[in-house]
Amino acid sequence: MALESQILQYIFAGITVGSIYALIALGFVVIHNVTGIVNFAQGDFAMLGALIAVTLTEKTPIFNRVFVAEFKLPLPVGIALAVLITAAIGAAFYLLAIRPAKGASIISLIIITIGAHFAFQGAALIIWAADPYSLPRFTSGGPLEIMGAILTRQNLWVIGVTIMLLVLLYLFFERTMLGKALRACAINRTAARLMGIDINRMALLSFALSAAIGAMAGIVITPANSMSYGDGTFLSLKGFVAAILGGMNSATGAVIGGLVLGVLETLGAGMLSSG
Repeated sequence: MALESQILQYIFAGITVGSIYALIALGFVVIHNVTGIVNFAQGDFAMLGALIAVTLTEKTPIFNRVFVAEFKLPLPVGIALAVLITAAIGAAFYLLAIRPAKGASIISLIIITIGAHFAFQGAALIIWAADPYSLPRFTSGGPLEIMGAILTRQNLWVIGVTIMLLVLLYLFFERTMLGKALRACAINRTAARLMGIDINRMALLSFALSAAIGAMAGIVITPANSMSYGDGTFLSLKGFVAAILGGMNSATGAVIGGLVLGVLETLGAGMLSSG
């Protein structure tokens, strides 16, 4: 492979990986903007969304192979349900763990999210064991060749979902009253409360929304990379770095940070050393 094609291949791979980091970073940004909390369980929402989608659509052994789940729902239905269930888990996490700690310091709340990470990981290990799981590819057909570099159809899905979610979030925050209420909480929670905005409701919505975004990230990468109970740690770390690179307060910045991180990572591993 020519050097130009090799570099282009690394860039394609970096954009794909960076899109995943961007989706996780978007979840960080949504929660941080409304509550000021850095949710280190964000990657676990991706892991849970993917494994729930697998369980709903594929024959799946659970609870140490004691039971076998055979829902076998159509893939689009299973994905939609998995996103909704994960959003409900995110909302329950807020109601059961974050809201009762109202008045605690931000550091204390962040420590709660770290504890939740281990709880989600442990629950996933009990239910799905340590086996990796995968979903069928969303689109059949061979990869695309562009200037000597290969781009798979699933990679296009990853990039497309990232762009779609960024556009939808922009429209939600800029064009809807609910989105503007969330933005008001991000700018000044005290002033938002004085204007009649329910701060607790907005925080609940932010956790549900970020969990849904995380679930979409996990689901869209599972056909290509598979998913297991421990992958949330890696995703949380990379998503957090991407969010910091993007400024932690901007959805667009989160996407740019994820793409930059992904491209630097693949170019560094390919041109220098994976170490």
